[in-house]
Amino acid sequence: MSGGVDSSVAAAILKRKGLDVVGLTMRLWGSSRPENSKRCCGDRDLADARAVAGHLDIPFYVLDFQEEFQREVVRPFALAYLQGRTPSPCILCNREVKFGRLQSLAEQLGATFLATGHYARVDREGEGERVRLRRGIDSGKDQSYFLFNLDQRQLRSLMLPIGDRTKAEVRRLAEEWELPVAAKEESQDLCFVSEGGYRAVIDQVVPGAGGKCGEIVDSGGRVLGTHDGIERFTVGQRRGLGISTEEPMYVISLQPERNRVVVGLRRETRRSGLVAEGVNWISFSRPPDSIEVTAKIRSRHPGAAARVRGGEGDRVHVEFREPQTGIAPGQAVVFYDGEEVLGGGWIRSSC
Repeated sequence: MSGGVDSSVAAAILKRKGLDVVGLTMRLWGSSRPENSKRCCGDRDLADARAVAGHLDIPFYVLDFQEEFQREVVRPFALAYLQGRTPSPCILCNREVKFGRLQSLAEQLGATFLATGHYARVDREGEGERVRLRRGIDSGKDQSYFLFNLDQRQLRSLMLPIGDRTKAEVRRLAEEWELPVAAKEESQDLCFVSEGGYRAVIDQVVPGAGGKCGEIVDSGGRVLGTHDGIERFTVGQRRGLGISTEEPMYVISLQPERNRVVVGLRRETRRSGLVAEGVNWISFSRPPDSIEVTAKIRSRHPGAAARVRGGEGDRVHVEFREPQTGIAPGQAVVFYDGEEVLGGGWIRSSC
């Protein structure tokens, strides 16, 4: 229970079904948030979760995962930017903390299932069959992208009570059931990034590592300007480059070994494929050598037709039918067949 509307309604649905529900909230970040903050996981959110649990008359526990969160989410986030990659901390948090530490503790409490407020659906075809992961009904809120790396054990014990509802329905239920958070605004941005931005996090985690000046060059190597830290940039970025050119320029690659930012025209951002590593397959115990999919290269990407071919170890090659822009190393690429999440992996490079 995050203290937001979605997880609160998820708990209420299960309670109204007559299940034995226990509320768990993770304390991930020590600093307090202002009352008007739109970021999650602050003291206000903890208090809201406790109030909802009291309203539902269910047991409630706060779990301190600050150390784990720093080690397994925040530090990798900072290091990724310094290495010229674009991290996906919410996916790391799901894998390492929520469906790692939290699920283990839920099992110790005797829980059969772990329920969350994600907009996605779990499909259990029958005992002994593989559990399938599907998109949430509300296409504008679907969060299946962030769950691609859950394994069969985690999926088997996962419940997603609001995945078959729209956000409007969830908000209406919160009001109808008079939940204390019914009128609460949605959280935005990352919970651990304050007004100082990403660079403040990097400075805190790896003091002195950021802010190193380097060159901004075009694809031919011509110097167009300088930058004060490669961590300020991500592939596909257009604004805030700090250079003046006749035509709009975009970041087409980052070269951390040379501390260089390479920019080019929009047409130069297009790539026909990528290599992904750390691939997790949900729908297959052994994936086919080649498969047609719809591939999403970031959470808000609409998806593009592609063919996935097996590579060495846990790597795959993804070939798009039409070139895509903004393929950023460090982001996740997730493979779909219609509504079903087949699997996904971490983008290593584009090609």
